[in-house]
Amino acid sequence: MPVPYIRLATPDDEEALGRLDRLTWSPLHSVQPRPEPPYEPFFTERFGPRDHLVAELGAAVVGYLRLGFPTRLECNAHVRQIQGLAVADEARGAGVGRALLRAAREEARRRGARRLTLRVLGHNTPARRLYESEGFTVEGILPEEFLLDGKYVDDVLMGRFL
Repeated sequence: MPVPYIRLATPDDEEALGRLDRLTWSPLHSVQPRPEPPYEPFFTERFGPRDHLVAELGAAVVGYLRLGFPTRLECNAHVRQIQGLAVADEARGAGVGRALLRAAREEARRRGARRLTLRVLGHNTPARRLYESEGFTVEGILPEEFLLDGKYVDDVLMGRFL
């Protein structure tokens, strides 16, 4: 099985990442409504190419991870937060998510971070297991924070030191 290649995004990735984001949308991991045309740009003023890691298998873009700051406060600048992670259905089980998490850890460390955090929906058991296997621990739970498809869902805060 080929090993995922992880790199920083470039402006040329806009279309592929936008398409991947729309194809992987699911209430299992998203609190936003299903994207509908006309689609918003993938890259924004807040999150540009430098805030994204891209996973490729062969020549195909099969995943991404958005790495940002949890707040804009200077006193919080030592923390980076995973603010999006998507893997194409056809690439699931190929180690793409794990490779993106490991690359995010290294990139966050390279950018001077001491901690890496994320938020995951309580019902997203596969993602929670992956995060735990990569050293993330539950640091807090916001019970029934979201109402999705008629059910209340917890927001789970996870983190790890670098």
